Amino acid sequence: MPNPYLPRWEYIPDGEPRVFGNRIYVYGSHDLAGSDKFCDYKLKVWSAPIDNLSNWTCHGTVFHTRAVDNEKSDTPWTDGELYAPDVVEKDGKYYLYAYIFYAKGCVAVSDKPEGPFQLVSQYQVPENSPQVLKDGVFVDPGVLVDDDGRVYIYYGYQAAYMAEINAFNMFEIIDGSYISDIIPTETPYDFFEACSLRKIESTYYLIYSPKIGSRLAYATAASPRGPFQYRGVIIDNGVDYPGGNNHGSICNINGQWYIFYHRMTNGTIMSRRACVERIEIQRDGTIEQVEMTSLGFEISLSPYEIVSSDIACVLKGGCFITEKNIFTRVITNITNGCIIGYKHFDFGDDFSSKSMDFNIFIHGTGCKSKLHILIDDYETGEEIGTIEIGSDDGVYNTSVKNVTGIHALYFIIQDSFEGFFTDLFKGRQLFEIHSFVFTK
Repeated sequence: MPNPYLPRWEYIPDGEPRVFGNRIYVYGSHDLAGSDKFCDYKLKVWSAPIDNLSNWTCHGTVFHTRAVDNEKSDTPWTDGELYAPDVVEKDGKYYLYAYIFYAKGCVAVSDKPEGPFQLVSQYQVPENSPQVLKDGVFVDPGVLVDDDGRVYIYYGYQAAYMAEINAFNMFEIIDGSYISDIIPTETPYDFFEACSLRKIESTYYLIYSPKIGSRLAYATAASPRGPFQYRGVIIDNGVDYPGGNNHGSICNINGQWYIFYHRMTNGTIMSRRACVERIEIQRDGTIEQVEMTSLGFEISLSPYEIVSSDIACVLKGGCFITEKNIFTRVITNITNGCIIGYKHFDFGDDFSSKSMDFNIFIHGTGCKSKLHILIDDYETGEEIGTIEIGSDDGVYNTSVKNVTGIHALYFIIQDSFEGFFTDLFKGRQLFEIHSFVFTK
């Protein structure tokens, strides 16, 4: 599946990926299309077989702070929005750690990784705890069940904290285990939010969102209690794309490591969709920063199958992806100079043709314009063709240079306004892109 890897209509940000048995599960928040706020009042779970990452199953609503389908709220003390959960397995049970906006968080349990989850307790903390712990909010909880059975929770907003959880009940904080500033807020760490802890061999990786940019960074330690050393950035969802917050983690699926994260849509920093990229963990334990692509779980994409425009990984100049209805998502707000990009297409090894056809499905806005088609780079790449876009809806077609091999693909937009009053039309939307395909 390309990015986003879940169905196009689903919005699951803050994804915590977990492999349980022979399936990969993603636990995250639940956004709504076009919403003016983060997150919903329910949590949903999606999973896929680890040997078929294009076959995702929705397990429905698994925990909620407001009544759903005539079922009472799971949290009688609040009806606040549910943010950024995590789920871990302990002794055959699956524990959900919920962050509830402006309210005490809680722990819920299920016999199955897909839920539904039943409330166990709010977090229980020692009486002599500092106020940030006693409040019991536990922002963006990330939980680790270590190899020795001990359980740790990492959390925080604008400051990072950790504590050990009583492994016998999974909700009680052990007295004396609390540590503040487990990840510093000073450069280069710049901690902001979104703690997620993973153990790889004997090294502990804390993935988090720094306060600079739209990044996921990581730090490592030889102990779950630190000290953690800053190692670098894994991904930045604001590179050549409308940025916002970021939240996710790393996961090994069938021997391949991935970074799970999200991207913004609908012209907001909300309406976030789940994305994933392949990463490599080097022998020295480092992770090099990866680019944001359209690939998802795929090695490459086919330009000879109809491509939905909303898998774009480069959007510059103010254009953005928006959902018109459950069936239709387009790139909108396309104006002069906008750049739209996709990484990466495999055009094959057919050298026999000198040209191929390019077809693009456009929603017109009453303007005429040009779309320049480039490969490899939007500034220095080769232009393989140009297509005239008319004022009406329709499929527009042109012949372009034949391409072989794997390439990034870019569209650069140029308006056709000329004359004395050209400045009056600056910033006008020229068209919307629904989909496109190459044919031979």
